Amino acid sequence: MATITDNMNWGTELWDQYDTLSIHTMKGIDFLEKYGHFVRDRATIESEYAYKLRRLVKNYQPKKKDEDDYQFTSCQAFKALMNEINDLAGQHEVVAEDLQANVIKELTALVKDLREERKKQLQEGQRLSQALQTQIETLQRAKKAYDKAFKEAEKAIEGFQKADADFNLSRAEVEKTRANMSHKTQACDQAKNEYAVQLQQTNQLQRQHFRSGLPEVFRQLQELDEKRIKNIKNFIRGSVDIERGVFPIINKCLDGILKAADIINEKEDTLLVIEKYKSGFLPPEDFPFEDLSKGGSDSGSANNINNIQVGGKLKDGGYTVKGTITGKALKKRAGIFNIFGSRGLTEVCMAIKNAAIADGKEDLSDLPPNQRRKKLIQKLEELRGKVSQETAAKEGLMKMKGVYEANPALGDPRTIESQLNECSHRLEKLQQDVVRYQGFLDDVVKNIQSGNQNNSIAGSPRLLNGGSRSHRNSGGSAAEEDSLSRSASDSSVTNPTMNHNKRISAPGTPQLNHGPESGLGTSHTSLHHVDSDQDQYDGNNADPESEYYEADLLAPIGVCKALYPFEATSEGSIPMGQDEELHLIELDQGDGWTRVRRMDGDGEEGFVPTSYIETSVFKT
Repeated sequence: MATITDNMNWGTELWDQYDTLSIHTMKGIDFLEKYGHFVRDRATIESEYAYKLRRLVKNYQPKKKDEDDYQFTSCQAFKALMNEINDLAGQHEVVAEDLQANVIKELTALVKDLREERKKQLQEGQRLSQALQTQIETLQRAKKAYDKAFKEAEKAIEGFQKADADFNLSRAEVEKTRANMSHKTQACDQAKNEYAVQLQQTNQLQRQHFRSGLPEVFRQLQELDEKRIKNIKNFIRGSVDIERGVFPIINKCLDGILKAADIINEKEDTLLVIEKYKSGFLPPEDFPFEDLSKGGSDSGSANNINNIQVGGKLKDGGYTVKGTITGKALKKRAGIFNIFGSRGLTEVCMAIKNAAIADGKEDLSDLPPNQRRKKLIQKLEELRGKVSQETAAKEGLMKMKGVYEANPALGDPRTIESQLNECSHRLEKLQQDVVRYQGFLDDVVKNIQSGNQNNSIAGSPRLLNGGSRSHRNSGGSAAEEDSLSRSASDSSVTNPTMNHNKRISAPGTPQLNHGPESGLGTSHTSLHHVDSDQDQYDGNNADPESEYYEADLLAPIGVCKALYPFEATSEGSIPMGQDEELHLIELDQGDGWTRVRRMDGDGEEGFVPTSYIETSVFKT
């Protein structure tokens, strides 16, 4: 690469390349403008990239319905990653904005200035060149005049010499040629002088043109081109500085993504899955072996086999717990006891389902035990937070009331009374809710603990597998029986605030709709005869046309406690003493009666008024 010195410049080295330099500077400015378009498109790409990153983050933000899944560490890491990507998009926006403000704007202004400066210098060069060209043309005309005058002078001198040597010419003719010679010689001298002057002026202008005038124009063009090249360098450096300026934040975003990856813990997520989906139920016990040779009948064995209810999810590795009443059982009961009157099975099922939904919103009894415990704890935390807020608000109102009472000029204390009353009412309601939900929580914790300690028939949900076995032969769908079973188990809520220590008057006894006129035709003991023990069979075939049918003994769906003594006065009802505990067989179906069975003795079974008992349903 040649060494550039101050003596080597366009004015001296390229004195004869005016047109070439004009084209070169034009190409240089076009190149600068092209670079500006590149930076502008680069800024547009950065802006579009930032927009698409933000849109990507927005599209993958968790939906409200999926927020529960974001308690897992992998989901939390993904959410943190999206936040960092959103910040990363902001840095690309910064790059686009800085390129637009600090590079493209200045570059556009520079291109405009360079074009104007180039045009000005080229016009100056054209003016100088035109002046020199004009002078050269003047010189050429002077030279032609001198050349013509010189030739005419020579011809005149030659004619005078011939005339002077010719003795035949008169003296007057000789003087005439002398005068012509003198005139031509004088005109030649004048043309010569004019030519000398024009030559001197032309040489002087030419020296000035090529030594100062045009070199100055070329120097200006050289500076213009060097300025263009230098600014391209500065613009490139500036673009790099803009990008480097956001690198620290980009690196922080990338570090944040790495930290998000580090919080992922597969063991913790595994425990969260257990905590989230654990039902609290115990696994089913082993199926007992039925030795038919030791007595009994095929029918009894078949009944025990039917006691095993395998849900439809067994193929997928699940085991569905069933129990209590099926659609067939409900329909049969309606035909026998006339409890449901003219209502059909569909209407009854909808009523039970609606009751279950309503109760589920209150005590969450439609959830498995462990999930119910978690939801109740969350509800209690929420209620206690509200209690704290209302307590603080009440204390503030009390202080304000005291200030008003001490200084009536500040305000009327009576204006605070209504607010205090409302606050007290809300606080009292919240405290009642806390007590109620605490009772729900204590109940479910007690059931979970008892279920973990005793894998008993009364406490384990697996006992429900044996409930209402006869429906297996009725063709009822698994989905229907599961819905009815769950609805029946959720439709009763224990009243934890009832005082059992006070002996108060029993409520009115509801009208018994399943008395003798309904076709029951049996006493409270006859039910026991029909619903014989689940492992025995009396061998009597039931008449298919009869209003009675021999049903398998229904498994209890809960327990109940007598709040008041009751004397059986109607067919199908059984007496009970105060505080007596009984098995709950079927819930109140809307007629005010509940079907129960004694825990001891012969297992007497019948109906008691629902208002006389306090029920506790096994959680499924």
